[in-house]
Amino acid sequence: MQGNQEDICECSLGECSREDTATGLDSRVLTIRYLAYGVPLLALWWLIYWNLAAFSRLLTYTILHLPTDNHFSHALEFFVYDVPKVLMLLTLVVFGVGVIRSFFTPERTRRILAGKRESVGNVLAALLGIVTPFCSCSAVPLFIGFVTTGVPLGVTFSFLISAPMVNEIAVVLLYGLFGWKIAAIYLGTGLLIAMVAGWTIGRLRMERHLEEWVYEIQAGENCMDEPQLTWAERIRYGIDAVRDIVGKVWLYVVLGIAVGAAIHGYVPEGFLASFMGKGAWWSVPLSVLIGIPMYSNAAGIIPVVHALLEKGAALGTVLAFMMSVIALSLPEMIILRKVLKVRLIATFAGVVGLGILIVGYLFNLLIV
Repeated sequence: MQGNQEDICECSLGECSREDTATGLDSRVLTIRYLAYGVPLLALWWLIYWNLAAFSRLLTYTILHLPTDNHFSHALEFFVYDVPKVLMLLTLVVFGVGVIRSFFTPERTRRILAGKRESVGNVLAALLGIVTPFCSCSAVPLFIGFVTTGVPLGVTFSFLISAPMVNEIAVVLLYGLFGWKIAAIYLGTGLLIAMVAGWTIGRLRMERHLEEWVYEIQAGENCMDEPQLTWAERIRYGIDAVRDIVGKVWLYVVLGIAVGAAIHGYVPEGFLASFMGKGAWWSVPLSVLIGIPMYSNAAGIIPVVHALLEKGAALGTVLAFMMSVIALSLPEMIILRKVLKVRLIATFAGVVGLGILIVGYLFNLLIV
């Protein structure tokens, strides 16, 4: 009887080994297939992307025979050029970040941050916020998961500030519309605000302003090992990220660029300088106050910001407006009210808002 059991075990182990080998072979074949399709598609992407400007002019002025000095012509050229440009950039970068995100699940992020000292933890949390999936609807479960697994409150806030504000959508749109310098400025200042604001909230020792039921939740240890993904699965993760993220935000991109095109075509040059320019000291706080109640994301607001800059708005004012829309979203704060008391929410909004104001005034002062 014992011999039969051993035979069965050996047979089972042999079957498992053969299945693992077959799975590994299938994965390698699938990876090679993805690469075989991906390389020519990337070359086609590059060819189309670098000819979009010429195509937009050809369509507007040659095919449609629109006059070159017409407001509608300028708006249409802007729209035809920016929509495919932004969507193509977004698709490529979301795929790449999706592959990177396959290494950083929310559970792994919690494990990395748990028990870290606040100063180190604030830096790590802000950086992890860039590559960790996040949306307003996940704010509460992420917050609870972080706090109940030993992540300090200030470190948790660094993550919650960084994740929605400094994400791949914002960086891609800024790079596509403004170039790498402004994208880098936004990335750097956004990370700095997340780190400093989280550290400040941690120093204030406001744990008592969490709702009582949060600490009643016992954080269980997750002993299950996360499955090791093959490269084929990671590539598939990136493809799914494109389908999910681009599928959700493409309409915001198109609508935002449509509004930006209207501003580009019809608003006179320098028109916004009088109330969004450097000379108007009150423009930065006003832009923050206007931005907070607005419900939008990076995909919808950045094309509008692009057009505002073209018409005379100052860079610092525009950055402050954009950051307030994304980082101090009123819907997100309403959701966080489930776990935070009003005083902690007000402190969070005040500290982040102060950081945004400093960034706005600083860049209005330094950027010529």
